[in-house]
Amino acid sequence: MKIRKTLAGLLVLSSSVAICAMVHAQTAAPLKLTGTVTLPGYTGDFDHFAVDLQRGRLLLAAEDHATLEIFDLKTGKHLKTVTGFGAPHSILVRPGASTILVTDSGKSMTKILDANTYALKGSIKLTEGADSAAYDAKTNVYYIVTGGKDVGMKTANIEAINPDTGQRLRGITFNDNHVEAIALEQNGNRIFVNLTQHSKMAVVNRDTMKEIVEWPVPPAEQNAMVALDESQHRLYVVCRADLSGKPAGKVVVMNSDSGKVIDTQDAPVRADQVMYDASVHRLYVPGGQGYTEIYDTSNPNSLKVVSKVTTAPGAKTGILLPEMNKVVLAASPGDTKAMAKVLTYTIQ
Repeated sequence: MKIRKTLAGLLVLSSSVAICAMVHAQTAAPLKLTGTVTLPGYTGDFDHFAVDLQRGRLLLAAEDHATLEIFDLKTGKHLKTVTGFGAPHSILVRPGASTILVTDSGKSMTKILDANTYALKGSIKLTEGADSAAYDAKTNVYYIVTGGKDVGMKTANIEAINPDTGQRLRGITFNDNHVEAIALEQNGNRIFVNLTQHSKMAVVNRDTMKEIVEWPVPPAEQNAMVALDESQHRLYVVCRADLSGKPAGKVVVMNSDSGKVIDTQDAPVRADQVMYDASVHRLYVPGGQGYTEIYDTSNPNSLKVVSKVTTAPGAKTGILLPEMNKVVLAASPGDTKAMAKVLTYTIQ
């Protein structure tokens, strides 16, 4: 009888431990901070990252500091500061290429750098205001957003270039003075373009650079970031304001074929990046208030909030490194006296 009671007790204990483990697994934060690099003396905002797997480096555009920052990809150690920019934004690193491109909204134009030494090799003469960009590896064409209100223009463009030569191939102009992030189809020829001034999404044929349609983004305003899931025909559009124009973060889920709004969820207000891993249906939106919102997109008709992970004030841009199972964020000091940081998180 005592043996039976003891066995029963062990079974109950074992079940309790298993249940606790399951609960912990379900409630554990999906991102774990595993590395912090501080950058004393930096002010203003950082913009985008790029990864150079071939050379084991991580590159960060320090927009307001007017530099390119180089880090060791494995250790996170800060290796080098590259100067000579006006306001760097997006970085193109191509496997096997001997050069990298850095879009620069300053008057010194977009830069071509040596991929090993970061020495300046040339510049690409485009419309001023080069900012967001997207690369089509199949055709070796780089699409760059230029113009807009930051350079005193009432219109903005997307200019297509050959990244090997810097030659401008074609372009399109929008009657919108604030064009933000763009997304390219990989199995089609469309570009999805955030027309932020008018809170619309433009769809462009990138072979002809002709606009196909414009879709309103009715649940919110100031649509700035976009991620595309081609397999599920979904656009995840991150907006920065509500319908009255007041700051209010929102993720708007749209059908990428029709523009129909499928769902919405709250998002960080001060966001400047969206990272999407379609292989596991995870969407990451880092916010400057000091947290990153993570969403499950496995049901294309219902966006589900997975977690809100505390990060750092100003951590509103980042990069997803699926081959390393990591997310890296740049914490911008902005207009404060906060310390600039690069934060590395392991995906749990």
